[in-house]
Amino acid sequence: MERNIYNELLKWKNSANRKPLILQGARQVGKTWLLKDFAKKEYENLAYLSCENNERMNDLFKDYDTERIIRGISALTGQTIEPQKTLVFIDEIQEIPKAISCLKYFCENSNEYHIAVAGSLLGISLHEGESFPVGKVDTIQLYPMNFEEFLLAIGKSQLVEILRSRNWNEICALRLEFIENLRQYYFTGGMPAVVKAYAETQNIQLVRATQNEILLDYARDISKHAPKVEIPKISLVWDSIPSQLAKENKKFVYGALRKGARAAQYENAIQWLVNAGLAYKVTRVSKAAMPLSFYEEREAFKLFMHDCGLFGALSKTPPDLILLGSQIFEEYKGAFTEQYVLQELKASQNVFCHYYTNDNSTMEIDFVLQHGNNIFPAEVKAEENLQSKSLKTFLSKNERLRALRFSMSDFKEQEKVTNIPLYCIGEFFKQ
Repeated sequence: MERNIYNELLKWKNSANRKPLILQGARQVGKTWLLKDFAKKEYENLAYLSCENNERMNDLFKDYDTERIIRGISALTGQTIEPQKTLVFIDEIQEIPKAISCLKYFCENSNEYHIAVAGSLLGISLHEGESFPVGKVDTIQLYPMNFEEFLLAIGKSQLVEILRSRNWNEICALRLEFIENLRQYYFTGGMPAVVKAYAETQNIQLVRATQNEILLDYARDISKHAPKVEIPKISLVWDSIPSQLAKENKKFVYGALRKGARAAQYENAIQWLVNAGLAYKVTRVSKAAMPLSFYEEREAFKLFMHDCGLFGALSKTPPDLILLGSQIFEEYKGAFTEQYVLQELKASQNVFCHYYTNDNSTMEIDFVLQHGNNIFPAEVKAEENLQSKSLKTFLSKNERLRALRFSMSDFKEQEKVTNIPLYCIGEFFKQ
């Protein structure tokens, strides 16, 4: 499988200021596979160790003597570790907090070695009992596979080449094929194990079974890692995300969890899911101006899952409803579409996402985006209906802004709005 982030790994390898690398992301987004594939292609050999269920790793990282640690890794892996030629890869590093702290000393004392580690966002962010090596590591974030990566995985490289060409006339000519593949992506999502199952078998039942197994693994992670008092709350928040997004007003409502629920009771549970990389929190802004963080209103937010395929599995949406007919674009008030759009924006890694409503919630802008030096109000449409009273009103009050509309319509530049086909989002934000 090809991952767009591969080029970031190459930049890290060749950087004159290279530091130990932390590749982080939610569980099962492909961190281990990617670093092993990278080592196979870019290094002469790989020294791989996992900290999971490996008692010897505690002895290996008992102190911060980097030369002793390198000798130990060489002995445990049977690999000769040569600077520039060997990738030392420590997996599931969150299981040994002291190993994370050791990265500081590799940066300061043994930077000739190429050290990469992988771990879940959850374990690395909690990192209790040890100091995090701030400023002494490089970090790269890995997200679920985006739509382009999905197309490559299922053998549609020609479609990807056309997207990357930005030849809008050619893209328009193939719109029905793009839409059909987008439906398939809505169903599978971007978890590598799910995409692999779909690419190899086209077995819908196997895909859904794989998704359900991942959801079960996440439930186990919650039980294993979360504070006991928070476990029921985390599960309740997690299970509520699809129904919260299916509302006309997608703002997260605590009262929808249970009668009388309050923010103080559930904010830790929500933050746990965000820290684990399983949920994305999109906060409201009071003004569309640079930088958006100045106008953030953190008490109001929308909560998304990290993967649209798992979104469908968690909501128990029948596969045929997603893959066939037009109901998926008509039902759920655009919940699937907005989930997909947010996922594509996150995967681009260069867009900051918020949303806007006025004081009485009569006008809502699905997303307000900061990309480079630009602010874009953005409307999400599941189909081709391009009418939007809220967007028109918002632009009349913010005349300096140009808006984006994500829909099934073809690319077009209008007076104040650029329409971007849903299947072109990833490519559009590469510029």
